[in-house]
Amino acid sequence: MATAITTVAQSCAAAQRASRELGGAPIEVRNAALEATARLLGERTGEILEANAADLADGRAEGLTAALRDRLALDEARVAAMAEGVRTVTALEDPVGEVLDRRRLESGLELTKLRVPLGVVAVVYEARPNVTIDCAALTIKSGNAIVLRGSHYAERTNGALAAIVREALAESGLPEDAVTPLAGGGHEDLAELATQEDSVDLLIPRGGEGLKNALNEVATVPVIYAAAGNCHVYVNADADLEMAQRIVLNAKTQRPGVCNAAETLLVDAAVAAEFLPAALAALRDAGVELVGDERARELAGGVEIGEAGERDWATEYLDLKLAVAVVDSLDDAVEHVNRYGTRHSEAIVSRSAEAAERFTAGIDAAVVYTNASTRFTDGFEFGMGAEIGNSTQKLHARGPIGLRELTTYKYVVRGDGQVRE
Repeated sequence: MATAITTVAQSCAAAQRASRELGGAPIEVRNAALEATARLLGERTGEILEANAADLADGRAEGLTAALRDRLALDEARVAAMAEGVRTVTALEDPVGEVLDRRRLESGLELTKLRVPLGVVAVVYEARPNVTIDCAALTIKSGNAIVLRGSHYAERTNGALAAIVREALAESGLPEDAVTPLAGGGHEDLAELATQEDSVDLLIPRGGEGLKNALNEVATVPVIYAAAGNCHVYVNADADLEMAQRIVLNAKTQRPGVCNAAETLLVDAAVAAEFLPAALAALRDAGVELVGDERARELAGGVEIGEAGERDWATEYLDLKLAVAVVDSLDDAVEHVNRYGTRHSEAIVSRSAEAAERFTAGIDAAVVYTNASTRFTDGFEFGMGAEIGNSTQKLHARGPIGLRELTTYKYVVRGDGQVRE
């Protein structure tokens, strides 16, 4: 009788064994597993929604904000969107084996640089069950095994989704442990996962600064943080103010509980008196709680706006709340964003190409927008099919983490008897 996998170390070791088989599997087989996943998601929608309803009714989910409950909740449309996302990933070009460079050296050796899977990717994430499917699809396509540790309050939903992918893998002749779910344990289990140097090649935590800080203290495996998104929209003195209002409303309210939603609005002093009353009224009517600096409150035009403290400028609300500040110049806006932002997604609204260029050059972030909402920072929107998260770091991957960001490379050198003198 097979021994049940009970520990984090055993789960990671099983994923590592599976990664060797998956990494060498032909693309046709990996795609077959993805096609089976999409089909099973449709066939098992009822089971998924039943598990999700049980999670939402569980006491562990009672303390969630409305935005986080929205992130957790599934319906038929969201399950269908998961399946469509898997089909989109299936249709993408296989990154494994891509030749990045090929040349003949002076020694006569032929050097080839090839794209290869990382091996085992572990992902720690909160609330959103679609992450289970997005991550599994991307890692299967890129030849990687994955260890998934979701939130304890989404345990039933994530378990149902992971079981579907494991069934699809088995149906396609691939090892089930290429997708290995972990129960949402405590800090001890998280620390154990972050120290599996013999089996985990990369850890990607999706969450706020608390999760990032907890892992910083213990992680010994390589980590790419898909961390907090304290995103800004700056309305420049040369902005089209109607466009600016549409962008701000979308960036804040279209889905406030996600990392690419705007958390701070910066308005140039030259247009603040004209722009703020109508824009703040529209935000208020959309249910947004507003806090601001002294000048923003003075120019609010009767819209209720609380006093913003230092903490507000550095906070990722993930809710219908927005901090508002008036700045004297583009340089002041850039300074504010670089001081308080999390290097995720930042936007300027301006009809001036020169101002837009100065802003994009001066901002240190993974994605910088001109005249567009920050809500577009997304692997699907960027044509990657899906994403594992948005990296706010600079090494290896930055921005949406898609197929190619889940690979590394190796050199293959072919000779005919050369020895070095």
